[in-house]
Formats: sequence, structure tokens, C-alpha cells
Amino acid sequence: MRKFFVMMFAAIILLTGCNEVKEVEADVLPPPDPIEEKLNSMTLEEKVGQMVMIGVYGTELNDDIIYSLNQFHFGGVIFFDRNLENVAQAKKFANDIEAAANQKAPLFFALDEEGGRVARGRDFLEVAPSQESIGQTGDPEVAKYWAKHNATILKSIGVNINFAPVADVGSKDTRSFGDDAQLVANFVDAAAQGYETENFLYTLKHFPGIGRSKIDPHKEVSSVEVSKEILDATDIFPFKKIITGHDNSKFMIMVGHLKYDALDPVNSASLSPAVMTGLLRNELGFKGVVITDDLEMGAIKNNTDLPSLGVKMILAGGDIALVCHNYESQQIVYNSILAAVKRGEISEERINESVRRILKMKAHLQ
Repeated sequence: MRKFFVMMFAAIILLTGCNEVKEVEADVLPPPDPIEEKLNSMTLEEKVGQMVMIGVYGTELNDDIIYSLNQFHFGGVIFFDRNLENVAQAKKFANDIEAAANQKAPLFFALDEEGGRVARGRDFLEVAPSQESIGQTGDPEVAKYWAKHNATILKSIGVNINFAPVADVGSKDTRSFGDDAQLVANFVDAAAQGYETENFLYTLKHFPGIGRSKIDPHKEVSSVEVSKEILDATDIFPFKKIITGHDNSKFMIMVGHLKYDALDPVNSASLSPAVMTGLLRNELGFKGVVITDDLEMGAIKNNTDLPSLGVKMILAGGDIALVCHNYESQQIVYNSILAAVKRGEISEERINESVRRILKMKAHLQ
């Protein structure tokens, strides 16, 4: 009888011990990843929509905008002066668009608020000086001050990401901080700190630098004919400083439409695997969102058929196609990407890679 009780006691201890192990194991299981949960909840159509940012027309919600957002699930909107009348109107417009979109992730609302001649809403917002004049002060703290200012005014109108600062070295149109790569890098770094102090998303443009362009990329393509070593030491240097020194989920990099013979003699940067994957992703280690400059610019649209632009951008390593002006063009880009996935030219896992980066960035908006 005594032996029986001893065996029973031992069995109870063993059972209890097993339960304790199971409880400990349950306690150390990692929590669900909210990014993966959101990604897995999306249809393919919704994922592709996240990869296109559009411009809209009007100053209040209308049927065209509602149709675009609900039919194509576009993940972001860029505002222009055509959309802005005053602070209250702009904020309501953004809020109404967000509500009408009814998406699983917040929309990006972007603006080109560089300062100087490239600034929106100047009739009712205090516009920053040009980056050139800020650079001429010699004090990077001035760039930080105006970045914080831009973040504040953009928040007031419902915008949550600025397509600035310009990280180009030596542009001839007052948009660059200067002609010296180290100076530009220091001022861009200060501006990045300013945006981050205000918990505001920003964009470095136009990778890998368009300061050497001889032709306006809005009109036609231009080639940059210098060595990789020169590009590394000058044009690329400011981008590299921010990539290595800042949280990559807090800013986008906008890739321009110039050709760089030393990097890819065939493709514009915005369609180049060598530039976007080889250089930006692999060599520089950028882990954030890559967006193209407007795909309706002459430099790109005049040289590549529109239906292939979004597909080539993704295959090259980009995440978001920016299509600013024409509703039909936006739909063509979206439908072409979706069709490429369905026929197997782009894998759904490749789409998932981009959407993960986009959702990680949008997590800062919640």
C-alpha cells in the first residue's frame, strides 16, 4: 500500500512538472507581429494598391476620388496647390479622403514642401526659405529649424509625409543646400533630425542625385557621365549619411529618372535593378521605402510605355510608383502590376516585401 502511494505521489509531481513546463513555454512565445497580421489580412488587390500613390483633383471629396480609392485601393495621395485653399479645408479634405478609403492601413498624404520656389499652399502657409539660402547660412541648425517648421504646418493640414529634403548636391535651381557634398550631407542630416524631433515622416530625393543633370527631367531624360568613384564621393554621399545614421523606417528615398552610365547605361535610375537593388539596397543597406519620382514626367514617360513602368519599377527593387496627374495613367499602372503578378512575372512574395516596408513606415502614423 505504501508503495502505491509513493507511485501516485511521483506521478502527480511529474504531471505538475509537465504543466509547469508547458506554461513556461507558452509564456516565452513571441507575440504576433502586427505587420504580418495586417499583411496577411490583405487581398492581392489591396497589396498592389499600397504600391501606388496618386494625385487627385478638386478641393473636396468627389466621386472620382471615392472610385479610385475603393476600386484600386491606392495607398497614398499627393496634394498640389489645386487641392489646397486654406488650413481648415485642407485638413477636412484629408480626413474625408481617409474615411472614404476605409483601408486596413492609414493613407500617406504627401506634399512637396521644400521651401523657396517649390512649396505648396504659400497663400496661407509660411513657406520656408529655399534650401540654397539655408545652406548659405553655414549653420545646419537653420535646416533643422525649418524642417520642424515644415512638419508643424503640414500636420495642421492633414499631411503626414513631406517630399523633402532635397539631398542633391549642386542643383542649379536653388533646391540644393550647396555644391559641397559634406555641407549638403550635414544640412540634410540636420533637416532629418528636425523632422524626427516632430515625429514626422520625410523623403530624401532624388537618388542617386540629380545635381549634374543638364536637362529638366520633367521634360526629357538626361545622362550623368561620371565614374562610380565620383558619384560615391559626391552625389551619393548625403544619402549614405542618412541611411547609416537614421531609422530607415522614418523616411522614404525618392529615385529620380536620370541615367547614370557608370551604374546602368540602359535604364533610368527609377527602373534600374543596378541602382535600386544593387546600389541602394545591397551596397548602401537601405531597408526603407523606395518611391519613384512622378512616372508621368517626360524623362520617363516619353521613353517607356506606361503599362510597363510600374512592373519595371518593382522588378528593379522599388516599392511605390508615384503617378501624380492623370486618373487613367494611375489605373493603367495599377492594373499592369496586378496583371504581372497574376501571370507570374512578379511573385506575390516580392509584393509582400514592399508592402511590409510600407506598413512598417505607416506604423509611425498610428
